[in-house]
Amino acid sequence: MEDMSDKPRLTVLAGPTAVGKGTVSTYIRDHYPEVWLSVSATTREPRPGEQDGVHYFFVSSDEFDRLVSTGDMLEWAVVHGRNRYGTLRRTVERAMADGKSVLLEIDLQGARQVKESMPDATFVFLAPPSWDEMVRRLVGRGTETPEEQQQRLETAKLELAAEPEFDFTVVNDDVQRAADEIVSLMGLLPHPR
Repeated sequence: MEDMSDKPRLTVLAGPTAVGKGTVSTYIRDHYPEVWLSVSATTREPRPGEQDGVHYFFVSSDEFDRLVSTGDMLEWAVVHGRNRYGTLRRTVERAMADGKSVLLEIDLQGARQVKESMPDATFVFLAPPSWDEMVRRLVGRGTETPEEQQQRLETAKLELAAEPEFDFTVVNDDVQRAADEIVSLMGLLPHPR
């Protein structure tokens, strides 16, 4: 039997809007240097404190079109009917070729695309502790207008229904605990009890 522990692993982390995917993946980036966290490209404007190449690759709409047309996107999607997000194929393939454990923090549409092209990946659904907590987090961010918040909550209802498509569910009730559980699912820590 082949030992899978030496093989580079691809783990896809997805979940509904405002569930805290970014917060959990930032915690993993800051506390688990052995995890290579993919940086997505996006056409949206940076939020306060976000840095190009660290949080996202901020690209123009024309550049994003070029990346899609040349097949340089592993996955991409229009999110909330406005901006596009995607994962650069070459960065993921290079990290895996270097033997790194790769974490993709992406939206549900992107996770489905990766499942088509890389079905051996591990797919983790990040779930909120409750609907009310997810609403509180979204409103508390203060980064969207009330109309945008309402649109995101409608999207979140559909996204929550996708949970059965994933290999594992991790509840984001505590950022450190959720991050530790994801890293353990990647095979890098003993599974938490």
